[in-house]
Amino acid sequence: MKGFLKEFKEFAMRGNVIDLAVGVIIGGAFQKIVTSIVNDLVMPLIGLITKGSDFASKFVALDGGDYATIEEATEAGAAILTYGNFIAVTIDFIIMAFVIFLLVKGLNKLTSIGKKEEPVVEAAPTTKVCPFCKSEIAIDATKCAHCTSDVE
Repeated sequence: MKGFLKEFKEFAMRGNVIDLAVGVIIGGAFQKIVTSIVNDLVMPLIGLITKGSDFASKFVALDGGDYATIEEATEAGAAILTYGNFIAVTIDFIIMAFVIFLLVKGLNKLTSIGKKEEPVVEAAPTTKVCPFCKSEIAIDATKCAHCTSDVE
């Protein structure tokens, strides 16, 4: 049992696990901010553009009934597609993905600032072209293996 606990402690104290835990916690907090932006800023603007439509309350009852609200349809036991909620969650995802893209792009830019670009050194050629048959031969060859001509 002590060996198991020791192994678990070594695993839990690795830098990667702690970094991952911090990332998950910050990501959860950041998700709340993005959700608030979508629900409190973006969706009302979309509702304004669509003349007062509230996307969160948009749904289709699959039983063919006519229900005024999602709650009414749920109480009646109707299967419903809440496509308005899907639109809000999709916008939420797009904003989150865009922000993460910008964050990663910024971090890559920061890490590349300190690095010096190493010059590319070309390797010495190992082959040459036979002047007679135009076949590729070893650089130190004196006779072409393809046409048997003498080459320099």
